[in-house]
Amino acid sequence: MPLNSIKIGVVQENPIVGDISGNTLLAEKKIKSLLRESNPDVIVFTEMFLTGYPPEDLLYREDLLTDVEKSLSSLSKISPETYIVMGYPKKNKSNLYNCAGVIYKGLMLCEYFKQELPNYKVFDEKRYFFPGRGPSLFKVKDRKIALTICEDLWHTKAIRQASRRGAELVLNLNASPYHRNKFVERKELISGHAKKFSIPIVYVNQVGGQDELVFDGASMIISPEGECSGLFPSFETHSEVIDFKFSDKSNLTITSKSKQEKASEIEDLYNALVLGTRDYIKKNGFKGVIIGSSGGIDSALTTTIAVDAIGCEKVNTFMMPYKFTSDISIEDSKILASNLKISHKIIKIEDIFDSFELSLNEEFYGRKKDKTEENLQSRIRGVLLMAISNKKGSLVLTTGNKSETAVGYSTLYGDTAGGFAVLKDVPKTWVYQLAKHRNSLSKVIPERIIEREPSAELGPNQKDTDTLPDYAILDEIIELYVEKDASLKEIISQGIDKKTATFVLKLIDKNEYKRRQAPPGVRITDRGFGKDRRYPITNRYSQQEI
Repeated sequence: MPLNSIKIGVVQENPIVGDISGNTLLAEKKIKSLLRESNPDVIVFTEMFLTGYPPEDLLYREDLLTDVEKSLSSLSKISPETYIVMGYPKKNKSNLYNCAGVIYKGLMLCEYFKQELPNYKVFDEKRYFFPGRGPSLFKVKDRKIALTICEDLWHTKAIRQASRRGAELVLNLNASPYHRNKFVERKELISGHAKKFSIPIVYVNQVGGQDELVFDGASMIISPEGECSGLFPSFETHSEVIDFKFSDKSNLTITSKSKQEKASEIEDLYNALVLGTRDYIKKNGFKGVIIGSSGGIDSALTTTIAVDAIGCEKVNTFMMPYKFTSDISIEDSKILASNLKISHKIIKIEDIFDSFELSLNEEFYGRKKDKTEENLQSRIRGVLLMAISNKKGSLVLTTGNKSETAVGYSTLYGDTAGGFAVLKDVPKTWVYQLAKHRNSLSKVIPERIIEREPSAELGPNQKDTDTLPDYAILDEIIELYVEKDASLKEIISQGIDKKTATFVLKLIDKNEYKRRQAPPGVRITDRGFGKDRRYPITNRYSQQEI
């Protein structure tokens, strides 16, 4: 076979779920740009690009599928001599498929139906799609190219089929959401397949936030030897043409401009939170955000992420002190706002609290003060923030972290009031790490906020450890129980005190009702509260005593 070169344009972009016309225009723009700059032979987009991923129950709408067909027709007229590989849903007779199609010379040259449908964690593709049954290949300059889609690469069937059909290159279209260490898992998996079947793999992944999911991009080109010949940036849009030069002896030279150094884990975590927050705000059309600033670490980190996401001019914080709020908290809240150059106001709630107590005197008569009064402070703050949100059209960001969310260390309709929870999937110990990481870039969070012992400041001299175990222990228990489904016995075997473990597990189990009413937030762990973990609120299963 003669020496030839195949240029593959790889598009790592940020489509919006349901915006078929917008996604189509974006695709047309990228095609024209790549053709103008490098004139590639093939241009490949990501999984379900035309609808965005995941479209969920939008897939039940026949009009959506009709709009997809119109978009494909429009794309077929852009560049007849270029192979356009696009991801979209496809109805064939009565079955719906997750499809990758090749448009060439104004026609649909071939289509591939995703064979492996993920139905675990955040995925439920078997709810919508039927699995495909075989490979799909097309020729470019007499070289056979195979199509696969995302989950297909987490198994061997699809790539084995392609190899047996003589494929010399595999294009893998993805909408693979991020979680901690996901890149390492992907790279090892793809490299293993490429090496095993001696075939290069183009892995192209979506980027952007979609509700609680965030897609990190990090598209990569893997050689037949399993080496990474090209790595796109994470959490950024990027398009590039990759040159594959085949020789008579079937040797292959891959040329890519993108050979990014992979960022550290903590940098990836922070960037995921920023991107997920930015896209939730912008894609849902909010004018800005409102945050209740407590002077503590959680609200400080949330505020900083918000500024990095949408800019200081669109972030507004409100300190709402009561008699238990320390002067240090008020001062640190001001310093943070000054460092970030954001609007910051103080609204005192003591008079409001007194009026609430007066209204409740009859109902509370003869009863001692308890957490009810503490929670009332938090609920007043929630009401004020939501009122400002209604008036100004800005989104309230809640500030609770995963540790608090897990054990219910929050006030329903109080500090849980809001539209988006930036730190919902961030354990408390990670909150400190992320704050330190952000300060290493530019010191905006006052050190005193990071160093102080955490407190809700709802009562005199209150500390989180009055109610909860040390956060290092608490986070370990949460990871074992929530993310790894470990039993009480297994948790204790890790050296954790039985009494502490039992106490925490009971808190996690009984606070599902709170979590169901909490706002969505960016998922960054292997299992977050939301799509990942679906526990019944009403249930009588509990950990067995050992």
